[in-house]
Amino acid sequence: MAGAITIESATDSDREWCAQLMSSSEPWTTLGRTLDQCRARLSHPEYLLWVAHDGDRPTGFLLAHPRGAMGSPYIASIAVTPSHRGKGIGTQLAAYAEIYFAETQRHIFLCVSSFNSRARELYERLGYETIGELDGYAIPGASEVLMHKWLVNQ
Repeated sequence: MAGAITIESATDSDREWCAQLMSSSEPWTTLGRTLDQCRARLSHPEYLLWVAHDGDRPTGFLLAHPRGAMGSPYIASIAVTPSHRGKGIGTQLAAYAEIYFAETQRHIFLCVSSFNSRARELYERLGYETIGELDGYAIPGASEVLMHKWLVNQ
């Protein structure tokens, strides 16, 4: 587990750092996302971008759309630096988004690429359930797995 991680809304300089991380990491490299495409996504005004910091050093981020899936929150991306993976930062970022949205929403969604088994295992541990699969959605030969989690007791 990571130490004293803080999570805050992204600054302009954070956005560039996030774009660099995103464009050089899986699944975005396999999906063929360029640095410019990552910059555009991370700067879209309808999305919320939170950055995890260990002290003053960024370690990961979460990008979410408040009404991205059927009017419910949608986690578009989670990324953690290679040196901080496996230390609970992705879990902390997901929990942050879930708490943020739980005050006003009942559901949260995300997609994970079929070839990204480590991320899918994380989401399953966090209580996300597979509700569908979109074959060939992003790239040929792979699918995007749509996952859902209840934010409040049913």
